[in-house]
Amino acid sequence: MLDYISHLWHLFWLRPDHWAVLSIIPVTAFVTWIHVWMALRMVFYPIKFWGVHLGPIPVGWQGIVPRKAGRISGIITDNTLKKIGSLAEFLDAMNPNEMADIIGQQINAELEHLIDEVMYERNAMLWENLPFAIKRRIYEHAHKQLPQLLHDLVIDLTDHVEDLVDMREMVVHQMENDRELMVKMFLKVGQKEIDFIWHISALIGCFFGLIQMLVWFIVPWHLTVPFWAAIWGLLTNWIAVWMVFNPLYPHPVKYPQCFKRTKNHGFPWLVPIIPRMATYNIQGAFIKRQDEVSDVFAKVVTEELITLKTIMTEMMYGGQKEKTRQIVKKHINYITDTPLVRTTLQLSLGAKEYAKLKTDLIDRSIEITMVPVSDPAFNASRARKIFTMFRDRIRDLSPHEFQNLLRPAFQEDEWILIVLGGVTGFIAGTIHLFVAFL
Repeated sequence: MLDYISHLWHLFWLRPDHWAVLSIIPVTAFVTWIHVWMALRMVFYPIKFWGVHLGPIPVGWQGIVPRKAGRISGIITDNTLKKIGSLAEFLDAMNPNEMADIIGQQINAELEHLIDEVMYERNAMLWENLPFAIKRRIYEHAHKQLPQLLHDLVIDLTDHVEDLVDMREMVVHQMENDRELMVKMFLKVGQKEIDFIWHISALIGCFFGLIQMLVWFIVPWHLTVPFWAAIWGLLTNWIAVWMVFNPLYPHPVKYPQCFKRTKNHGFPWLVPIIPRMATYNIQGAFIKRQDEVSDVFAKVVTEELITLKTIMTEMMYGGQKEKTRQIVKKHINYITDTPLVRTTLQLSLGAKEYAKLKTDLIDRSIEITMVPVSDPAFNASRARKIFTMFRDRIRDLSPHEFQNLLRPAFQEDEWILIVLGGVTGFIAGTIHLFVAFL
């Protein structure tokens, strides 16, 4: 047997193209590694369109994720976020009573300045000449009513958040306006899977290179080099992406284990062990990391996507802002329509100007409420309150539901990535043919 193998090797070495044939395996592995890296980059970059427009036809490229930000974020919201919880649950977990106290403390410090500012805009001469005793009574009345007003307002907004904010619209709007955030979210959640696809592609390329080398012995036709390179390019990209999400459920497989992996100085090494039967669970690389990904995704969502600031911004300035204004108006009227304030202001301003003043107060109340809500430290404190709930619910998702956190990024225009693998494989195979075989 050894003599026969030696004879075959000798005959192979006598071939004039032996170096070209031997180069098939490393070249296929390297080219596969490169074009998979390029395909993965093209999923996320460039964030803005790069190219030119020939009339209505764009000629260039924009990453699939930033280009389809609205559609992808809508899919994630429908398939995952809405199953994790409602906005009412998230706001309730943020502790509305505590929020009202914090917002009230900050607004209370600016309350007199707010009243002065609105009154000077409406009738500066009147407010300037109004006796200080009357001003002081208005200030004291506002300070007295404010804590309960804010408490009732925050509770009211929390109770009606589902009517005032569409979660899907809020997330889609945010992602379309900040496509870089969309890319960052996917990269944080799926960086290990992206690296896995990239690195496993070289091994797949080696395997396909071996097949191609054997095919060359049977059909030593030059055109088979770019042809098979294109086929391997198509298959590699498809297999690499498939391995990230499939199979959904673990399939335990027994195998003889003679080595174990250990880390020495941070670098993984294989060390021999006493042979034994071990079990390996075959499952999609992303699905396997559900617990780990849950931590990362929950952190991204609670700190950057579904935050108190984004909810309140959509509530105050989004598609249902008029409904929000009506709720704010109802609570503002508790102060402005009391006998002391109403009589004083109607006599001094007139009924028409008094009505305009109430509108100004609503606008300024919304603006000044958004100041503490936009504070990063305040948002961080709210995020900590819903992080655990969010993380635990992601962990409880079924594998089918869980894959939708990352799957849409690859599923949108996935065929482009697969075709790209075939095209780049064909180009690389053609170059390899002219350099090594001709």
